[in-house]
Amino acid sequence: MKVVAFERSVQGTGASRRLRNSGKTPGIVYGSKDPALVIELDHNALFHALRKEAFHSSILDLEVGGKTQQVLLRDYQMHPFKPLVLHIDFQRVSATEKVHMRIPLHFTNAETSTAVKLQGAVISHILNDLEVSCLPADLPEFIEVDLSKIEVGHSIHAKDVTLPKGVALVLHVSQENPVIANARIPSVKAAETEEVAAPAAAPAAAPAADTKDKA
Repeated sequence: MKVVAFERSVQGTGASRRLRNSGKTPGIVYGSKDPALVIELDHNALFHALRKEAFHSSILDLEVGGKTQQVLLRDYQMHPFKPLVLHIDFQRVSATEKVHMRIPLHFTNAETSTAVKLQGAVISHILNDLEVSCLPADLPEFIEVDLSKIEVGHSIHAKDVTLPKGVALVLHVSQENPVIANARIPSVKAAETEEVAAPAAAPAAAPAADTKDKA
């Protein structure tokens, strides 16, 4: 994914404000052995790019002054209530150094699972992404989570997910092994089941009540 930026010569709060008023967004590129580089980007193009999932989890080709370098989106700040990107940070990547990234999860095949089809279960997504480690060339755009075999009352954990080749969970995620999704019967449906079962027990109590009245 290509991003075009321009080197910024003026810095400071006032300069950044004027930049935003002219439809630009200030930013910075850091990392590797090269010095940090202050940049500016077209705000509208950047705003629409940020709405794309791939922009947040892919290696980006950042072009500045006719030269292209590979970077990752590391941070950005939005205005509290306006649709305005205030600042953005990119980190340079090296082809030989592993990167840590939060990769979005795509849940599939929920509708074909026995829990949903036959038992009316609801599958809850507990996490929407996973933090992984890999070389830039192996970085996936997303990680697929197959829900076809999930059972009622059971959960899928981080270690249950099949990761792409060359990709591993970061250490703390691997140790904690958090729940990603679970399947459960909705409480309303469970209550309806109990209500149907309750009248069946009522006739059995009737003879005892009659005997007491006769006594």
